[in-house]
Amino acid sequence: MTNDIISVVLADDHAVVRAGLKAVLSSAKDMKVIGEASNGAEAIATVNRLDPDVLVMDLSMPQMDGVEATKQLTAAGVRTRILILTMHSPDEALIPLIERGVAGFLQKTAADRELVDAVRAVAYGDTYLQPSAARVLAGGLRKRTEHADERSDFDKLTPRERDVLRLIAQGFSAPEIGTRLVISPKTVETYKQRIHEKLGLTHRSEYIQYALKLGLLTQT
Repeated sequence: MTNDIISVVLADDHAVVRAGLKAVLSSAKDMKVIGEASNGAEAIATVNRLDPDVLVMDLSMPQMDGVEATKQLTAAGVRTRILILTMHSPDEALIPLIERGVAGFLQKTAADRELVDAVRAVAYGDTYLQPSAARVLAGGLRKRTEHADERSDFDKLTPRERDVLRLIAQGFSAPEIGTRLVISPKTVETYKQRIHEKLGLTHRSEYIQYALKLGLLTQT
């Protein structure tokens, strides 16, 4: 921070929303909006150019959404702290975002009351979560702890084997999975055999139960 002023970039595909957020943050003497973006790609470019303290970012945006932008920014090791601001209620998809380094989650319906406090908190190194998001996070982490052995086995699967497992649990047939993954149905069956060897799963019901245990059906 420069002279104790928190620099902020706003990323949302609606100009009216960005204007409203900027007005809210302008009420705080220790904050300044220094840039705006209308999609994830612009958010990345703006963060790289301006090096803000905080990026307030929507998840649902065209061209590149907030999830992918978060992945790329955290992988690049930027110092900017990311505060997710979205219309959606928190679900278990929030957990991978927190694990990737997102510093906070706030619903837009609470922005007029909590945005200033949320930005200030994440700028100073804290994690800001609304109570509903905190409950989801706690429940998801508890689920992962309860099924640590299953999670460990799942992590041993290759990325393609994980894709096949999820799609089987979602109800897709081998030909449908092949179309989605651009592989042959025979190759899908080969992956199913490998999954059986590693996890012991055979029937679709077993795939569904396994996926539900690990929260795989709620991940994006």
